[in-house]
Amino acid sequence: MNESVEPPLPSGRREPSGTARVLLMTAAVIVVAESAVYLVLAALDLRDTPSERLVSGIGIAVLLAAYGIGQLVAMWLLLQGRRGARAPLIVTQLLQALVATSLRDEPRLALAVAVPAVVVLVILLSPPVSAVLADDDV
Repeated sequence: MNESVEPPLPSGRREPSGTARVLLMTAAVIVVAESAVYLVLAALDLRDTPSERLVSGIGIAVLLAAYGIGQLVAMWLLLQGRRGARAPLIVTQLLQALVATSLRDEPRLALAVAVPAVVVLVILLSPPVSAVLADDDV
C-alpha cells in the first residue's frame, strides 16, 4: 500500500501525507522563495522606474507581483490536495527554466534560476506526488 495516499475527502480531494507531503513541503519552500523574489523585483521596479516610463513600470510590476502571488496561491492549493493547482506550477517552473537558458552569459544567475525550477518540476512530477493527485475517476 502506498503510504502517501489517504482516502479521498468528501470534496473528492486527497490530503497529501507521507513522502508526498515531505516532497510538497520542500517544493513549497522553494516556491515561496521564488515568489518572494518576484514580489521584491516588482517593488524594486516601481521604485526605480523613471517618471517618463511610469506606465510601463507599473505594468511590469503588476505582472511580476501577479506571477509571484499566483505561484503562492497555486502552491497553497496543491498542499490542500487540489490536483488542478499542479499545472500552473509546472508552467511557471518551465518558464523559469526557459529564462535560465537565456542567461547563459551569466552562469551563476542561470543556475540560480534553473536549479530551483528543475527541483520543483522533479518533485511535482514524482511518483508519490502524482499518486496523491491521481484522478481515480478516469
